[in-house]
Amino acid sequence: MKSTAHHDERIANMTFASIYPHYLTKVEKKGKTKEELHQVITWLTGFDDPKIQEMMDTKATFREFFDQAEMHPNVHLIKGLICGYRVEEIENPLTQQCRYLDKLVDELARGKKMESILRKG
Repeated sequence: MKSTAHHDERIANMTFASIYPHYLTKVEKKGKTKEELHQVITWLTGFDDPKIQEMMDTKATFREFFDQAEMHPNVHLIKGLICGYRVEEIENPLTQQCRYLDKLVDELARGKKMESILRKG
């Protein structure tokens, strides 16, 4: 499934702060914690808790968020469907990074073991 330029641009301009509460609600509804959510975000981006908070406080767009991220070297191991897209086939790098984050949050909410979410290679 191919995304459109409009779709990619819309994702790029969404703020992390506007989506974060949805991530948190999703995982907490399934008995997971904010700390576990942050562990997943940290694994993917290299951001510590203060940096995650800064991204929210400054209302960083996903473009700005991922521009500052140091993506984990095993990010290529994230595969599967999220939001109707196969993450490994998404052509736009920024959209793919956003969908990687969505996929990891989804796996956390579904109760997947942390060792499996944080791909070890």
